Amino acid sequence: MDKITSLDKFRVPVGNQEIELQQIEFEAGGEPLFRLRIREHRRFTIFDIDAVTAGRWAEVMGNWSKERLAGISSEQATEP
Repeated sequence: MDKITSLDKFRVPVGNQEIELQQIEFEAGGEPLFRLRIREHRRFTIFDIDAVTAGRWAEVMGNWSKERLAGISSEQATEP
């Protein structure tokens, strides 16, 4: 039986989708994969990605988030 470990689970504030981040280890062996599960009402979208892809995705998302949050902080600092 495959082993699935939940890493985090949360709801998106805009859209209310449920996000679950998991690690999946297959009984047949091989490298563990990172699983992203998105639930929108009764519909599920599932991505199983390798460590290299997860790292690149995380880097791009992290950079984008830092830029957006820095912009928000700058805007708040200049408000009267």
